[in-house]
Amino acid sequence: MRYGKFKPTTFPLRSTSGFEKIFTNAASLGMILAGFVAFVVILHFGQPIMAPVALAVVIGLMFGPLADRLESMGLPPSVSAVVVMLAFLVLIMVFGLAFAVPLSDWVARLPLIWERIQRIVADWKGVMTSVGSLGEQLRELTGANEGMKVQIDESNTAADLAYLAPNIIAQVIIFLASLYFFLSSRHAIRNGILRLCMSRRLRWRVAHIFRDTENLVSRYLMAITIINICLGAAVSLAMFALGVPSPILWGMLAGTLNYVVYIGPALMAVILFGVGIATFTAFPWILAPAAAYLFINFIEAQFVTPSVLGRQMTLSPFVVFLTLVFWLWMWGPIGGFIATPLLLVVSVSIYHIVPIVPSREVR
Repeated sequence: MRYGKFKPTTFPLRSTSGFEKIFTNAASLGMILAGFVAFVVILHFGQPIMAPVALAVVIGLMFGPLADRLESMGLPPSVSAVVVMLAFLVLIMVFGLAFAVPLSDWVARLPLIWERIQRIVADWKGVMTSVGSLGEQLRELTGANEGMKVQIDESNTAADLAYLAPNIIAQVIIFLASLYFFLSSRHAIRNGILRLCMSRRLRWRVAHIFRDTENLVSRYLMAITIINICLGAAVSLAMFALGVPSPILWGMLAGTLNYVVYIGPALMAVILFGVGIATFTAFPWILAPAAAYLFINFIEAQFVTPSVLGRQMTLSPFVVFLTLVFWLWMWGPIGGFIATPLLLVVSVSIYHIVPIVPSREVR
């Protein structure tokens, strides 16, 4: 009896129908949406811990080159981290003291600003009366009730502050501890992650992600800091030329708010409009502080910042805006500060994980 060679029987692959493809794509999309929702929930409930840690990492990336220079002079990483932290705390204390005295003076002027705003609104009495009559007619047409329920907030401000103080102190402690441990152990963290990479090519990519992330974020934050200092000086000079009291205060506030793109300049323009109301009486001069600031900010945003940062850090304005809105919604001012650096980190990671190869020209 002869035994021939075994020939495996081949079966034709069954082509998937259109409904199965739609179902598979819908399942994949559902998993992505579920993961995104879980990510948002984790960020929301983990804000008291995750927000100060993320801020510490961003600040640590900013002061990383300074720590490297101190370590090159012979200081151990633990000592260089303490020196950088002390320098950062001294800078924050000096900046806070420079804010405190003139800001308290302007807080005392808030009743005057409110009174002048009421006068400006009173000048528009005819327009407001017309709008009120139009609203009354709309209520009559829609059959809405004429009465309006007013709820009085009986919350105690002192009690709210007493409740929030421990949380704020705890977040400050978490921030300082995270900043110290990140600065002192950033090289060990990088080497530990590189050891987990199995292939040489993966280690090469991860090493480049670490290098480019630290260089890019540090360069961005340092460049933005220098630009904001120059912007604050220009705003101070403009306010001094217009005769606005406390011009240095408005320059420092403009430089600080400029870290939060889009939202910060808009808020600063509103603040300077209130300053114009409190300082001047003639209508064109009331708009002068806000107009001068918007002009300086336009020069900075359209010409100075792109020329300093260059094309390597050019990001889509729409993507930057969406990122800023998302992080402001999640973590408030801290999210607004770290939004752009986190976007830089994500863009660098995507660039190294999925490198973009320039296509050849088609002749």
